[in-house]
Amino acid sequence: MAKYLLLLLVLILGTAATSTQSRSLRSCNQVYNVIDFGAVGDGDTDDSQAFKDAWKDVCKSSSCSPIIQVPSGKSFLLQPLTFNGECKPDQIIFQIDGTMKGPSDPSDWKCQEHRYCKQWIAFDEVDNLMIHGSGTVDGQGSTWWERRSSCKDHKHRDKRVCGRKPTGLVISHSQNVHLEGLTFKDSPQMHMAFERSERVHASNLTIQAPGDSPNTDGIHLQHARNIFIDHSRIMTGDDCISIGHGSSHINITRIACGPGHGISIGSLGIDGENETVEDVHVSDVVFTETTNGARIKTWQGGKGFARNVVFENIRSEGARNPIIIDQYYCDHKHCTDHSSAVKISNIRFENIYGTSHRKPAVNIACSKSVPCTDIVLSNVHLEAADDGDGDGDDGDEPSTHCANVQGHAMGHVFPPLTCLS
Repeated sequence: MAKYLLLLLVLILGTAATSTQSRSLRSCNQVYNVIDFGAVGDGDTDDSQAFKDAWKDVCKSSSCSPIIQVPSGKSFLLQPLTFNGECKPDQIIFQIDGTMKGPSDPSDWKCQEHRYCKQWIAFDEVDNLMIHGSGTVDGQGSTWWERRSSCKDHKHRDKRVCGRKPTGLVISHSQNVHLEGLTFKDSPQMHMAFERSERVHASNLTIQAPGDSPNTDGIHLQHARNIFIDHSRIMTGDDCISIGHGSSHINITRIACGPGHGISIGSLGIDGENETVEDVHVSDVVFTETTNGARIKTWQGGKGFARNVVFENIRSEGARNPIIIDQYYCDHKHCTDHSSAVKISNIRFENIYGTSHRKPAVNIACSKSVPCTDIVLSNVHLEAADDGDGDGDDGDEPSTHCANVQGHAMGHVFPPLTCLS
């Protein structure tokens, strides 16, 4: 009898332990639906305060991994928001299944500290953050782009419209951030920026804006380290991914880019600044009808370096400049030559093939005083793209240009570069 009583006691204690474990698990995934905080989700009502209140509660939650839920089937109009960190939970999950959208009229944006909005949605000092879901982050930026011409009229221009356009989503001063599954579209300026952050992983994203939308980079990195971007489709009016000063240990793979300006390191060294980028690996990318492909651009008169970079396993489908290093970058008319330049070294282009819509297909223009060194092209084959004009010259061999380059070619390289042994 004692034996059976002991067995019954063990079963009771085991059930209680399982129940406690189950409650603990549920507490780790406590859901904070923004609807419960007063959000309407009709696309017209300002739901900003509901999102602020939900974040406030989540940030002080005793749950180990609370979830802010942006439900599907709803559209939430939001003014610029900053979600600040130093929160209590071990991890915060921001689940976006509905649509978050900015005001469509730039004059309706409410900027608290400046005459213009630097950013729309920001996460600052938030570690261990997961932002995922099947939803859309829509910056409704078309009106910002259309009003550029009105900025020339000093008498009638709106300072908020003509000032700096806001970046869509900014991750700053944060670590261990994961973004997955979302669609970002039509940001007034850059769609996403990772600034002064480490260990950020962005995957399975769709980023889209018209090819003629100005400065709508897909993802921009600045002072970012240990960044992984993979399995994403990026279609914008500027760089699909741009890698700026202070960034290192960047891994970019399996990206479909186009339209856009390619994947760019830089620009670096503006106004003589000392700027650096190093340890970048870009692989398994398709550039479709892009302005550039694999690009490094530095300003005349700059200082610093871009080094230890690999572009490999890349297909160009009609990119205008599939391979380009430009140490004389200048985007205005008043450009002058300088003796100083950002040092470019240990750059490798390997297994790059496809077609180019522009001559030269390979353009490596480096400084005479600070030449590019250790530049390697290995297994490169680029042919002229079919331009569809019926003039019969589509099969012409694309040209190359290189100046002040030290390095070598390996394996099959077409068209050949005479400057590389």
